[in-house]
Amino acid sequence: MHPAIDDLEPLRALGWPDDPTAREALAAAAGVRLARVASQHRTAYDVALGPEELRRVQPPMPWTRPRFPPDQRAAVGDWVTLDATGKTIVDLLPRRSVLKRGAAGEHHRQQLIAANVDHVLVVVGLDQDFNPRRIERYLVLIRASGASPVLVLTKADQCEIVDDCVDLLAEVAESGVPIHPVNAKDPASAAVLHPYLGPGRTVVLVGSSGAGKSTLTNTLLGRQKMKTNAVRANDSRGRHTTTARVLMPLPQGGCLIDTPGMREVKLSGDEDVVESFDDIERLAADCRFRDCAHLGEPGCAVRAAIEEGELDEARFANFAKLRDELEAAATSQAERKAEARVLEKTPGKRIKDKYGRR
Repeated sequence: MHPAIDDLEPLRALGWPDDPTAREALAAAAGVRLARVASQHRTAYDVALGPEELRRVQPPMPWTRPRFPPDQRAAVGDWVTLDATGKTIVDLLPRRSVLKRGAAGEHHRQQLIAANVDHVLVVVGLDQDFNPRRIERYLVLIRASGASPVLVLTKADQCEIVDDCVDLLAEVAESGVPIHPVNAKDPASAAVLHPYLGPGRTVVLVGSSGAGKSTLTNTLLGRQKMKTNAVRANDSRGRHTTTARVLMPLPQGGCLIDTPGMREVKLSGDEDVVESFDDIERLAADCRFRDCAHLGEPGCAVRAAIEEGELDEARFANFAKLRDELEAAATSQAERKAEARVLEKTPGKRIKDKYGRR
């Protein structure tokens, strides 16, 4: 039995695209009712059946197994179908986009941040939180997600050098990323973001703790829903006022997903660093040697641009760092997939590896 395709009006306010691709995916799914994941808990999910209707549901049994692939479990923003009781998830619909990062720590595992989003709003404070290198890192992650990045510079009312900060992001602007300095507490200032928040659209906010995500969320909602804290004056850091990812309908017609502050923005292994540094790639095309590493080889156009002041050396250093990190993450991901394939073929090996015996 499949969900009723013509009974989806309440879900359009939650971002249901209702296009031919979405309808085809829904028709192929098992289950009897469509819902959108609004928040995730350790052993359960809250799903939205309409703008004002939330329900706690259980995941399918396979999702609870330790070795089940994390990217095949639902994330906030996913569309799922429920069984006849409305208490258990049956199926996960294909995603239009998925934002993920490498999980914090030394291991290279992936963590899903949000699914089926149209724009990722990178929220950066115009205080000590402002860091062009970290912004570049966010853009690498976002461009791999299938969503479009938007840079939101908060605390513009407290900064006397807003234009200088924007000038430092010239390469970001030239790559087509919109940049909006705002006062997150002022509805008139935040209104510049309304074009991204219309009916059928979903945005997710990412950024450091204390950057102003919860304040911006409250302003866009028009009410004080999210708790906010002051940041420390000495380093502009804030506590995690948002402790979990949660999807909320907006009065502008779209949906917003707020997320906890990210202390670590690790690559997952699926990104393309070159896409976010196309200015360096264009320079590299003029190097004398095709395999130039840009470390001092003769005829290196990249080094020449740095020496002539045409390319910021810090930007190139960040590019090289991200390129090496991506290579390590991709290698680790390939090794994990190979190990998983071996374990699937030889289930007895898992017991032997764990206990030293069969």
